[in-house]
Amino acid sequence: MTEENLKILSFFENIEKYYGCKTEITEGLYSLQESFDNHSTTWNLSEFTLIRSGYRKTGDRMMMEGEKMYFEISAALIVSFKQTGRNSFEFIEKYGDSVFRITKIRFHYKY
Repeated sequence: MTEENLKILSFFENIEKYYGCKTEITEGLYSLQESFDNHSTTWNLSEFTLIRSGYRKTGDRMMMEGEKMYFEISAALIVSFKQTGRNSFEFIEKYGDSVFRITKIRFHYKY
C-alpha cells in the first residue's frame, strides 16, 4: 500500500471526529489541457452538517452524508490526495483520459 493510500485510509478512519461539524465541499470538473486551470473548471459548492460516512465496497465509493445531502468519491479513481490545511483536504479523481474531478473538503472543526 502506498503512502498516499495510507493517508486516504487514515482520513476516512478518523472522519468521525468531524461528525456534527459544518462541512463545505467544493467540487470542480475539468478537462486537462496542459495543466489545471481554475478558470476553465466548472465549480459546485455544497454545505451541510456531516452526520455519517462509510465505504461502499461494491463500486469502491467513499461517502459522506448530511441531512438531504449525499456525496461520494470513487476510491478506485483517486489520482491525488492531500491535506491542504488543518481541517481541509483535496481529492482528485480521473474519470477519463482528460476528465478530472477535484473535490475540496473543509470541516469547520471546533478543536
